[in-house]
Amino acid sequence: MFYIAQALLLSKGLNFSSHSAVIAAYGKEFAKTKLLDPEFHRLLMEAQDTRNIGDYGMIGEVEASEAQEIINWSKKFLKAAEKYLSQAF
Repeated sequence: MFYIAQALLLSKGLNFSSHSAVIAAYGKEFAKTKLLDPEFHRLLMEAQDTRNIGDYGMIGEVEASEAQEIINWSKKFLKAAEKYLSQAF
């Protein structure tokens, strides 16, 4: 989901490398303006939180069902991004 958000931002000439900067900029450029469903911003933040748990494991582990749910969110996000980009260019 991070790379989808990063690609969307690049389409506007914006480039950020940190996860937090990409998520914040995505919120400003796409969620607040409703260019894409603001729900994707919430899901992007949740996916980042889950990634941190999976990578650093300080407060638990990521269950397979949680990972599958994020994969499903990612597929929906990718379809929305593809639709946006095809209309924007």
